[in-house]
Amino acid sequence: MTRRLAEVAKKVGVSEATVSRVLNGKPGVSEATRQSVLTALDVLGYERPTQLRGERARLVGLVLPELQNPIFPAFAEVIGGALAQLGLTPVLCTQTKGGVSEADYVELLLQQQVSGVVFAGGLYAQADAPHDHYRRLAQRKVPVVLVNAAIEHLGFPGVSCDDAVAVEQAWRHLASLGHERIGLVLGPGDHVPSARKLAAAHALAGGLPDTRVARAIFSIEGGHAAASRLIDQGVTGIICASDPLALGAVRAARRRGLDVPGQISVVGYDDSAFMNCTEPPLTTVRQPIEAMGRAAVELLNAQIGGTAVPAEELLFEPELVVRGSTAQAPRG
Repeated sequence: MTRRLAEVAKKVGVSEATVSRVLNGKPGVSEATRQSVLTALDVLGYERPTQLRGERARLVGLVLPELQNPIFPAFAEVIGGALAQLGLTPVLCTQTKGGVSEADYVELLLQQQVSGVVFAGGLYAQADAPHDHYRRLAQRKVPVVLVNAAIEHLGFPGVSCDDAVAVEQAWRHLASLGHERIGLVLGPGDHVPSARKLAAAHALAGGLPDTRVARAIFSIEGGHAAASRLIDQGVTGIICASDPLALGAVRAARRRGLDVPGQISVVGYDDSAFMNCTEPPLTTVRQPIEAMGRAAVELLNAQIGGTAVPAEELLFEPELVVRGSTAQAPRG
């Protein structure tokens, strides 16, 4: 018990007597200090005293599909920082192949009585994936915010980058450079953001043949394989649904002995870390990560405070960042 008091006191920066008062429900402690002590207990892995277990912990689950794509650590940094400013502690839950599933993480978070959950990418964006764990969160009335497009009818508020505008910016950029044979590398068929991007491309092109659309898993290898199929179809401009996919497309062109951007132009999506350091530097459509992350935390905090938040989607405007992977279309 003494060791626990000392550890918690050191973590919070208060006296052991103050920690003892909180644990015994005694007066004379500010609400902010009380919450800090309870959060420290959770973080250090100690059980709360029985009389304090009914309260939700000041923990917030931050569920990410992976950390390989730099866009997800970027979202984690913004969202984690904004949560910390509000006295909330993020619990990072990252899925690994063959490891803990999204549904398993939700169960763990429910056991910890978290104050809320932010999902930044996940099964909610895939129509054919299992979604029962989201319904469990809704039934338990746990505040939830989804980042980037979700399937319909989940009933949670969300913040998204406007996929249609992103494709429009990339498409018009390539068209202005004289590209007429433009192809898309997208995620799986049930992936909602990819479906929105495809719908926008169809509208811009007045219909797009299936041979100009290649599906891939979200990785450099997936981008390489999908872009190779498009190059076989004679495209000169490739719009990709993520930066790693775009890097794979650049690699596919080079393996064919084609110059980027002299013979093939490539546009990515996200403007994640180091895309200005690739060779050539990647033209991409930037997600406003800072604004989206902060908005997600504001929506979550409002729900935690008891404010009803409409289950609507806030759309944020992307920005085309022109670098060295796009150029005039080759003649002939």
